[in-house]
Amino acid sequence: MNIDWAALASVFGVSLVATVSLVGLFTLGIVSLSKRESASTRGGSVALATTGAYACFAACAAAVAYGIFIIVGK
Repeated sequence: MNIDWAALASVFGVSLVATVSLVGLFTLGIVSLSKRESASTRGGSVALATTGAYACFAACAAAVAYGIFIIVGK
C-alpha cells in the first residue's frame, strides 16, 4: 500500500480552508443579524445589516449546493 502524502495534504488543506471560510461567513451573517437588532434601537441602517446577513447566508447555501453538486456529479 502506497499513500500519496502530497495529495492527502492537499485535500486536507483545501478542506480546512473551505471549512474555516464557510464557518466564518455564516458567523458574519449571524453577527449582521444581531447588529440589525442594535441598529434599530440606535437609528442605524437596518436594511443594510439585513441584506448583508442574507447575502452571507446565500453564499453559504451556494457553497454547500456546489459541494453537493461536485459529490453527486452530473
